[in-house]
Amino acid sequence: MKRIPHGNRIAHLVYLSLGSNLGDRAANLRAAISGLSEIGTVTKVSSFYETEPMELREQPWFLNCALEIETDLTAENFLAAIQTLESKLGRSREISKGPRTLDIDILLFGSSVLAEGNLTVPHPAMHRRRFVLEPLAEIAPNRRHPILGKTAKELLEGVGLEGTVRRLANR
Repeated sequence: MKRIPHGNRIAHLVYLSLGSNLGDRAANLRAAISGLSEIGTVTKVSSFYETEPMELREQPWFLNCALEIETDLTAENFLAAIQTLESKLGRSREISKGPRTLDIDILLFGSSVLAEGNLTVPHPAMHRRRFVLEPLAEIAPNRRHPILGKTAKELLEGVGLEGTVRRLANR
């Protein structure tokens, strides 16, 4: 994993969306949070939310959360690290939008706007997904989308009520 040299380190504040709908969903999310602490400093974690599948509807419901993490990795290296973590925790990519033990999406990477290979930041669909915005607005209501200029709270207020999103009592 290529890190930025010590004297030139830049800490990036990154927001992630985590989801799981196979196996012990809560344990999968907790394992992901623990694993993420090895590639950065986890500073905030939202409540867990039970959410209805959206695009491929015939699958188990998800548990989702949002997470804030500080990292000195570049966006590309950070993506590689989370994909390695997903694989380590049993993620397979057999069916697009299908059931999975773990899915980690980069929502925001500082104020960067990137479109390189399989990395697009901000996440291109985050502003349309209630299951992403509710947990994000819980931990970072005033965080602005670098393209749309709206806060997470404003984006949540503008998204429809499609799909059930239930906040759970504890994680």
